[in-house]
Amino acid sequence: MKWLLSSAALLFLVACSPQVDKIYTVDELMPDDGLLARCRNNPGELRDTPNCRNAEAADGKLRLERMGKSLGG
Repeated sequence: MKWLLSSAALLFLVACSPQVDKIYTVDELMPDDGLLARCRNNPGELRDTPNCRNAEAADGKLRLERMGKSLGG
């Protein structure tokens, strides 16, 4: 009986715990405009999250690559 109650309590706690977003690397974010746009559209709330920090770095890296291509490099 104790095992059943503890299992039910554990299941309840796991189901109610907040979901953690996957943290993407800069290289994973570069080809995904959807993830980059999510941070651009809500910078006040998401600015300090690891994904948005990586998105800012990915955006900067993409800009440098585009600048290099436009300059013929």
